[in-house]
Amino acid sequence: MSKLFFTADTHFGHESIIRLCKRPFDSVEAMDEALIARWNGKVAPNDVVYHIGDFSFRAGKPAETYLERLNGQIHLILGNHDDQARLESTGRLRSIDEIKELRWKGQTIVMCHYPMREWPGAWRGAWHLFGHVHGRLDSEPFGYSLDVGVDSHDYAPLAAEEVSTLMAGRQQVFGGA
Repeated sequence: MSKLFFTADTHFGHESIIRLCKRPFDSVEAMDEALIARWNGKVAPNDVVYHIGDFSFRAGKPAETYLERLNGQIHLILGNHDDQARLESTGRLRSIDEIKELRWKGQTIVMCHYPMREWPGAWRGAWHLFGHVHGRLDSEPFGYSLDVGVDSHDYAPLAAEEVSTLMAGRQQVFGGA
């Protein structure tokens, strides 16, 4: 049976992200190889992965260079560094969306690259998974929302069960009327 995973902000091929986010890699090649190894160390070929934006950097290698090496059936939620036409042309992504809602074991999950203060179903306990902020909001958890970016999670995707564990200690924030 396949497993479900979430991740964001890999920024494959983005050399400056090492300095900007203080990533522990000596080069973009070392970062890319570590991200691929950590991804494939958790994700099997038949698993489902939702990448919540900023997959690769436009100035780096073509996206298919990375996509062909990654395990899983990959769905993309567009981030500010993602070129939709370029990524669609790879034929490797199962879907591309700006915002996506799914259900997992009865739990509603709303995914968007950008963190939101309110999201569909927040008042009913829906989770919001995002990227974009590279761990800058980790010290300020907000309800059932979570940065699933690699900078916050040892440079690897999170299994849905791991997300569930992280959400278990959180409190629902009142939703708008």
